[in-house]
Amino acid sequence: MESLQQNVPEGTITFLPHRLNRQPVVVRGLTADELWIATGISAATGLVLGIPAAWLFGNIAVIPTSIVLLIAAGLFIGGGLIRRQKRGRPDTWLYRYLQWRLADQFPRLSVQLGTTELITRSGFWATRRGRI
Repeated sequence: MESLQQNVPEGTITFLPHRLNRQPVVVRGLTADELWIATGISAATGLVLGIPAAWLFGNIAVIPTSIVLLIAAGLFIGGGLIRRQKRGRPDTWLYRYLQWRLADQFPRLSVQLGTTELITRSGFWATRRGRI
């Protein structure tokens, strides 16, 4: 072991930590960015569902209650779903998948958001090489 260390120049890193630049897992397999996405979507859904429920019951306290309940449900259910989808895939897979879905489903919106650099062509690719 000492012979390996003697041949390495001083100041050289002898290992490459491959998890150095990864975001840490915060809750239920979600990183911080994914947690914010899941929380935001759940809170927006709670607001949309809480306004008619508040009007129906005649109590405005239903709105924040529905927001909190749907955030909890969104983190529990959404965290499990996202964790299953991410299993065995690269770290940036979720973000590229969301960009691709946005560019595929809403091309005009994707131009505004800057996702036009994605290749969305489907079909056969040819190298134009063949036997003569």
